[in-house]
Amino acid sequence: MEDEAIAWVIRQREPGFADWDSFMLWLEEDPMHAQVYDAMAVADQDMDWDSAAYVAPAPRPLAPPARHDGGYRPSRRRAMGWGAVAASLVAVAGYSLLLPASASYAVETRAGERQSVALADGSRIDLNGGTRLMLDRENPRFAQLERGEALFTVVHDESRPFIVKTGGATLTDAGTAFNVVRAGDVTEVAVSEGVVIYDKGAERVTLPIGRRLRAVDGSRAEAGDTDPGAVAAWREGRLIYGSAAFATVADDLSRNLGVPVTAAPGVRGRRFSGVILLDGGADRAVPRAGAVLGVSARREGDGWVLMAGSDAER
Repeated sequence: MEDEAIAWVIRQREPGFADWDSFMLWLEEDPMHAQVYDAMAVADQDMDWDSAAYVAPAPRPLAPPARHDGGYRPSRRRAMGWGAVAASLVAVAGYSLLLPASASYAVETRAGERQSVALADGSRIDLNGGTRLMLDRENPRFAQLERGEALFTVVHDESRPFIVKTGGATLTDAGTAFNVVRAGDVTEVAVSEGVVIYDKGAERVTLPIGRRLRAVDGSRAEAGDTDPGAVAAWREGRLIYGSAAFATVADDLSRNLGVPVTAAPGVRGRRFSGVILLDGGADRAVPRAGAVLGVSARREGDGWVLMAGSDAER
């Protein structure tokens, strides 16, 4: 397994690498494959990516960090011997596209508004409310999510992986459906089909179907499992959560309903797992969400505040 992972690392640093189908099949063969591959591809730090040509720095021994979650931990001999390979990795995910001013354009939605964009290559992007996305007329395989939420349904092209930039990170896929949220200093990615590679500085995480990632600027990304059927459920008028902070739920309600919704300081950190329905507009959906969350929803000005029942009675 280690030998196979090393082989993929070496092959993917070739500029003409296009065998994404086989790579995704290999990842799906065994749940451990993604962990082993990540261990071999880590140490991607100190890279100065350029949109034209890239020259790798001199390789140096650099062992992948120890794993403390019961996952894969490579042998010390292999980690030292192949750290140089990881350090000089030039994957398709690494390059940075510079958009000419004349080619780039923005697609933006207001809170509560949704829009679908069909790209020239056949891919589709569904934008949730309060979203701003930068696209390139000359390159339909690139998007930059500045804020908000979008579902990317990408047509497979072995020679040209689809690139999404957000929060200083690069997301690369080769025929996938995945949802991305950029809210404040937080980036979230959830994969419902195929494989997405998250790349930011020294962090490189492979996300196959049913995996999600949450990254706060300045901190290491955290990955976990998700139900592929729940990814982008907002398109069907549902918000599905697994231990989400009330503050996140409030942000999602704002984005989907088009009215400001905040969580009071006393309940912002509480966690919720379950389903919230969005039908009926804000006047019905927000109080119903409050009931599901076990808090009160109080109208304040043009928006709503979720708060503990005792606070609402004051």
